[in-house]
Amino acid sequence: MAKAKTVYVCSNCGYSSPRFLGRCPNCGEWNTLVEEKVQPESAQSRSRITIDGNKTKPTRISDIHSEDTPRVQTKMPELNRVLGGGIVPGSLILIGGDPGIGKSTLLLQVSGQLNQTGGTVLYVSGEESANQIKMRAERLDVTGDQFYIYPETDMASIRATIETMKPDYVIIDSVQTMMEPDVTSAIGSVAQIREVTAELMQIGKSNNITIFIVGHVTKGGAIAGPKILEHMVDTVLYFEGDLHHAYRILRSVKNRFGSTNELGIFEMQNGGLYEVSNPSEMFLEERLKDATGSAIVVSMEGTRPILVEIQALVTPTVFGNAQRTASDLNRNRVSLLMAVLEKRANLMLQNQDAYLKAAGGVKLDEPAIDLAISMSIASSYRDKGTRTTDAFVGEVGLTGEIRRVNRIEERVAEARKLGFKRIFVPKNNLQGWTPPKGIQVIGVATLVESLKLALD
Repeated sequence: MAKAKTVYVCSNCGYSSPRFLGRCPNCGEWNTLVEEKVQPESAQSRSRITIDGNKTKPTRISDIHSEDTPRVQTKMPELNRVLGGGIVPGSLILIGGDPGIGKSTLLLQVSGQLNQTGGTVLYVSGEESANQIKMRAERLDVTGDQFYIYPETDMASIRATIETMKPDYVIIDSVQTMMEPDVTSAIGSVAQIREVTAELMQIGKSNNITIFIVGHVTKGGAIAGPKILEHMVDTVLYFEGDLHHAYRILRSVKNRFGSTNELGIFEMQNGGLYEVSNPSEMFLEERLKDATGSAIVVSMEGTRPILVEIQALVTPTVFGNAQRTASDLNRNRVSLLMAVLEKRANLMLQNQDAYLKAAGGVKLDEPAIDLAISMSIASSYRDKGTRTTDAFVGEVGLTGEIRRVNRIEERVAEARKLGFKRIFVPKNNLQGWTPPKGIQVIGVATLVESLKLALD
């Protein structure tokens, strides 16, 4: 038998080195290389074999018959939207999030719904006992005749159970607690996570079994383990939210079967997670009338338009250097827009501290929010509020021009549906379509023109 060799693997990016390094040469992080013993794999362990014992063989592409496999719909339209229209059979889905955010609750509810559609579900838990899961299932009113709980961490036993039961869905909670017996590294190490995920991928792809994997996150918010973990799976979902608030956001950052910018909104209650069908109302329900430093933007999150309030507080600085603080917004974008306002709109902001946030906890990063950020800053600086029925959409260039954005018709329709009377859009976006009745669509070409129409 070949002797195991020792390597040092970066826990952040998966880079391996034969000797210890203080700083990873691949990702630049310090003190992330950990010692791992790598056991050489046998040729048999690397073969892709189905439960029936059949090995995969090369096939001519002309002999492969493509079939439109119907997606499995859950009773959560928000989850279906984030997954691209439903669950693709045989896919590998990774869900990450902070401790206590609701990952296990979400998958337990989904497991009960998948069982009701006629599928067999195997819920493998390495963190809780069967009694603990049963207690939560009773609270969530989750049950089913073909819903099995299996508290186990040994991948050899898990694979044998899957071969015996042949389930349609497998939930692994969590991958950091699973152990591959052939790997001598500790549970939760880079080598263990990589090998466990590789075996789960082999099981799922060879036997058309849909597998959900729960992943812990690091202090920086990324899924713990090597970055290759996210490359191996089909879909990566992040479950975000503040533990002090009831709302949770399910965000897709990778999806081989759908959009990578989709967003699902849930509310955590005693009975589990419930969908928020109209998140725009949720983000705007506590907005003060005639408040200064406030502007509404219609942002696109995947295929869904969402209205979000952007708030700004501009005050004279008491130190030599002005501060720029942004919550759920890009700080560099805020600094850039303040420079444009100072140069093109003659707002003296160099001696002003600026604090900005996107109300509601949703993170905004698309260019179409530039105009609303600029309006909120100018509103706070001039101490003059925008109209409560105004919305703003547009990208701001360095010369002060308002640039075209995508999907303008859907943005305008969403603003009209929520009762907004005016919406400021780039002038070039007015071509090729007819604005709907009930809302005034104002085309603006420059930032100065926008400030004059909205604040003067």
